[in-house]
Amino acid sequence: MNRTRIIVAILLLLTGMAVAACVGGEKPRQNAKGNRMHVETIVVGPLGVNCLLIDCGNGEGVIVDPGAEPGRILHLAASRKLKIVHVINTHGHFDHVGGNRAVVDATGATLLIHPADVAQLKRAAEVATMYGLSTEDSPPPDRELSDGMRISVGNTTIAVLHTPGHTPGGCSLYLADRGLVVTGDTLFADSIGRTDLPGGSLETLVDSIRTKLYTLPDETVVIPGHGPSTTIGEEKRNNPYVR
Repeated sequence: MNRTRIIVAILLLLTGMAVAACVGGEKPRQNAKGNRMHVETIVVGPLGVNCLLIDCGNGEGVIVDPGAEPGRILHLAASRKLKIVHVINTHGHFDHVGGNRAVVDATGATLLIHPADVAQLKRAAEVATMYGLSTEDSPPPDRELSDGMRISVGNTTIAVLHTPGHTPGGCSLYLADRGLVVTGDTLFADSIGRTDLPGGSLETLVDSIRTKLYTLPDETVVIPGHGPSTTIGEEKRNNPYVR
């Protein structure tokens, strides 16, 4: 088995998603009306994590899930002349938190994650080795996420939706004014996150998707933790795991 197949096998093991390809790159997002949004994706690490750089206005920004390759992430933020105010983790799995320390140290940003996933931050390196990979443990969070929490940065408000199931502390981030939701490893295009890892629950995940995500407007763009974007309406119609 070559390296590419090994990486895809690990990704399937961790997320349970259907993977076509995970290709590195940076690209702006567009909302349903075709307006350019200041949200860019940097696909990082061997497992192809969708790290996000969000330009929140007034020169301030947020980074979501800096799982690896912090140098690339910081370079993009610097090129956009953004002061990074927060680093937010959608959940605590090693592939999403491995770049936390480098990004926080370089920017002075506040680190946020749900309390139910905090314990995973100091085990990132240990868990990565179980899959034949390496990463760095994350520092502890400065603040904890909670359901219904609203994070204001620049002229942008990010609403926190607690969406457990893949992990106990899994969270999605809803930017209503941008018409998008960041779902981490909860909801993918035509798939859902794996639930048979420690702390996972299929019943809980399905409930999270139905009650927290499928209640958003159909045109809401979904940016998952891996793979291509989709919309809430598309998943409600076609996702084979949760209708």
